[in-house]
Amino acid sequence: MISITLAVLLLLALWLALAARRRACAGVLVAALALWLAAGCGPLASWLLEGLQSGYAGAVQGTWAERNAIVLLGAGTVRTPSGPEPELFAYGRIARAAALYHDCKAAGRDCKLLASGGDPQHHGIAEAVSYAALLRRLGVPDADLLLETRSNSTWQNAQFSRPLLLAYAPRRVLLVTSGIHLRRSLLYFAHFALRPEPVRGDYVRAVPSWLPLAWNVALCDAALHEYVGIARYYVYNAMGWNVPPVAGPGLPAEAR
Repeated sequence: MISITLAVLLLLALWLALAARRRACAGVLVAALALWLAAGCGPLASWLLEGLQSGYAGAVQGTWAERNAIVLLGAGTVRTPSGPEPELFAYGRIARAAALYHDCKAAGRDCKLLASGGDPQHHGIAEAVSYAALLRRLGVPDADLLLETRSNSTWQNAQFSRPLLLAYAPRRVLLVTSGIHLRRSLLYFAHFALRPEPVRGDYVRAVPSWLPLAWNVALCDAALHEYVGIARYYVYNAMGWNVPPVAGPGLPAEAR
């Protein structure tokens, strides 16, 4: 998004220069430079990330319930010479979900790990299936794995996870995804009367630098994607484009 905005500003500056509107052209160039420095040097990324990640812990609070569900959201897959594998940002989520599962089992409680994710990138394998292969190697048995393989978006993660959770009827539900993804995910899950406890799988930070860094620009784009998704939810609700919110009892309240 930052790159597109900069490209638009530069094209606008070029048009203004050709139209001999020098002062306006200079103003647009200054704005483009300011955006590039704010994004690439870190302050813009830090500000955007703070509004998304703050307040979310990487561990559970309190004691485990008798029946628990850990919902792991997909972060994509990548093609490799040996076949599709989890994308870079998926590993923190997977490791966190596996650790939570083992903590739950160590407490002597019943626990299911629900991996949610289809194949939006058309790599020939659902994210949930790819992640499940790694989860098994991390000690999660098939008997405790639930796979939701139809969803192609965070919205569908929530929509298609609901029936699986209703069937299991957990007394406690945890939602594991990237820190910057939690705010939007919780919003979508609440639309389907799901009220999980958030647990971040990773936490990212901008790198302060005197020179613009691609990493910081990428973080700005990732954060803006989340804010746009949040804004889109409210716009779609106002326009009646979202399916109506689930009005029935929610999880996990109904199971308590």
